[in-house]
Amino acid sequence: MAFLELKNIHKSYFLGSQEFPVLKGIDLDFDLGDFVSILGESGGGKSTLMNIIGGLDRNFDGEVLVDGKKLDHKQEKALDKYRRETIGYIYQSYNLIAHLSVLDNVLVSLDMTTLSKKEREQRAKDLLTKVGLDGQMKKYPNQLSGGQKQRVAIARALASDPKVIIADEPTGALDAQNTKEVLALLNEIASEGRLVITVTHSQAVADAGTRIVRLADGQIESDDRIKPAYEKQDKEMIPSRALPRRASIKTAFKHFRHNLGTNSLIILGTSIGLFAVILFSGLGNGISGYMSSQITKLANPQVMSVSRYVKSDDDDSATAFGSSTDTPAFTTAQLNQIKKQKHVSKVEASYTAANVNVSYNNQNVKMRSLSNWNDSFSKDSIKAGHAPTKDGEILLDQSAVAEKFNKNNYKDLIGKQVTLSYQTQNAQGAAVTVNITATVSGIGHSDGKAAQINAINTQTLQKALQAAGVSADPTEIDVKVDDLNNVEETAKAIDKIKDGSTRLYKTSTIQSLISQIQTYVNLATSILSTIAGISLIVSALMIIVTMFMSVAARTKEIGILRALGESKRDIRWLFISESLITGLLSATLATIIAYLAQAGINGLLKGTADYAFVQITSGNIINAFVIALIISLLAALLPARRAAKLNPIDALAAE
Repeated sequence: MAFLELKNIHKSYFLGSQEFPVLKGIDLDFDLGDFVSILGESGGGKSTLMNIIGGLDRNFDGEVLVDGKKLDHKQEKALDKYRRETIGYIYQSYNLIAHLSVLDNVLVSLDMTTLSKKEREQRAKDLLTKVGLDGQMKKYPNQLSGGQKQRVAIARALASDPKVIIADEPTGALDAQNTKEVLALLNEIASEGRLVITVTHSQAVADAGTRIVRLADGQIESDDRIKPAYEKQDKEMIPSRALPRRASIKTAFKHFRHNLGTNSLIILGTSIGLFAVILFSGLGNGISGYMSSQITKLANPQVMSVSRYVKSDDDDSATAFGSSTDTPAFTTAQLNQIKKQKHVSKVEASYTAANVNVSYNNQNVKMRSLSNWNDSFSKDSIKAGHAPTKDGEILLDQSAVAEKFNKNNYKDLIGKQVTLSYQTQNAQGAAVTVNITATVSGIGHSDGKAAQINAINTQTLQKALQAAGVSADPTEIDVKVDDLNNVEETAKAIDKIKDGSTRLYKTSTIQSLISQIQTYVNLATSILSTIAGISLIVSALMIIVTMFMSVAARTKEIGILRALGESKRDIRWLFISESLITGLLSATLATIIAYLAQAGINGLLKGTADYAFVQITSGNIINAFVIALIISLLAALLPARRAAKLNPIDALAAE
């Protein structure tokens, strides 16, 4: 039984409805150890027959049997495996991959074998040495002569240890000496027990083999044996495998490096958009953190503000009236009710006075606001001295009050007496003046330009209110919670307290204020990041255009890889890998630029506030890499799909 059998092969091409028969019933048998020459003029069907034998052409009538088993040309995966395991191609035009070295051109085929990396490299080197290219392995195809290129092609054809070598006009572009050497190599290959089938129109080339099949007008004209076939050799062949993903990535990276100039521009463009997204996210983190830190420096986050809940008459929405005389005060029973709530450790009255006049040493300063000191204040807000914890003590803001009395020696105010007065209304709605005399216990300070730390002892303020005929019953209270983690839970519990169906209280926590600020900052950051993202769309279009151009430029390479046994999936992954490499490098460059920008911006703003206003997190970096990979993947899908759909025969014919 012959190793390879062709039975009643018919093949036609169509131009519209008009049929042009090329092969008209071919029956041929081939066996291992034979060097068969298919001889004929151009247009006689030789190349078409070779494409059918090589598993590239699937549209024909008839049967191809390999080792007694029918080769199903409708099963693409089976044909890929057949080309990997059984077929090795040698072309007239060499069909070497330009961006790969001589050694790498041979390794492309070996990547689809089960040999280890070391074994693959050693076999490639041995084959190149065998064909006389021992010192040319690191060169690229454009650095070789025609004869050398053909030797590389022969080494590549032998690399996966195929049983059938198809040589399509292997000496057509060679001089006499190189032709002689190549034919000697083909005879040596056949003598190893392989089947060599060469397509030629040269009688001299045909005479170098063991058998000549003449093909004319799509039919076999003669089949003559001119020499005995070489002896068959029963040896174990190198097992094949589907191309590993890492091999596609490695090949993609080599092409990427080969076109580094163009790819660098794409990386730069993409990285600028990614850098902007990272930077704006880091800026949002920094601003959020800065505002949170400023708020927590001014106020204790474990303390919440609670007021009576009242519905507004004009919009029917819930409001908490500050210190207006219309705001209902807390009763003793209500204060006790709140004190009994779970996690509540302390309840204190809260008072706020506006537009307070402060007098010292015949100087007057207008204080924007004055509050009573309680646990809602943070001790971090005290710049000098101590908190006004004793009756008759007051804490004055450094910039808003103290420095206006004594610019250079404002701390000298500590221990001095000041007088305060402000206008308010009594229970009858009449205007009254509240007068207070207090001793400065300390100086308050806030990094925020608009914030002021002016606080007076609670007992002192209550006495002054009562002396002016104003009720000291609190309209707002500060509730301290035992643990920061319980603040929001406690606030929700107090908000739910009702008298029948009427809600009684409304809470306001530092955490809710911080969350609200963070919401606004995040919104602004998202808008800025979206604007920056527009450049990423442009980058994606650049990648798409570049990938389509790459497919067009690498059409022949795609045909070569398919002929070697790579599948459509392998071709898709090759182009997707290259695009993903672009995305990864873009994200890496964007990260480096972002960290440099972070250091620069924070350094420039250090004089404004000792705080890192740009805080890039690992989450921001991960997001940038995810965005880059998604953009790269989406941009590569259409070009990769187009590459995979190329007909390998048409691709090989491309220039």
